[in-house]
Amino acid sequence: MDATELKTILDNHKKWLADEEGSEKADLREADLRGADLRLADLSRADLRRADLDFSCWPLSCGSKDVKVDRRIAAQLAAHFCAVACDDPDYQAARAAILEFAKSSHRAVELGLTEE
Repeated sequence: MDATELKTILDNHKKWLADEEGSEKADLREADLRGADLRLADLSRADLRRADLDFSCWPLSCGSKDVKVDRRIAAQLAAHFCAVACDDPDYQAARAAILEFAKSSHRAVELGLTEE
């Protein structure tokens, strides 16, 4: 998906979230978003199941609240969480709780969570 098409979809989605007429909820199922800059995107309630988010920038804001993802994307997000170096005991407990799930990510080897 090119940047112009993605911008149009995200602009229409932002209007949909504001309940504006002529707007549309973002349906990005199976979209190739590889390398997309989503940092400022409001993905709230958007559907990203089976989208390719590799090397994209995920919004670390409330703009990712209630975004619909599949297991692959959830595992990828968990893997990145588990790859963070943090010595806080609460983080360590949370990491331990989801590590096995994170290891199922297609990015687990690259993130050093598993070996090939």
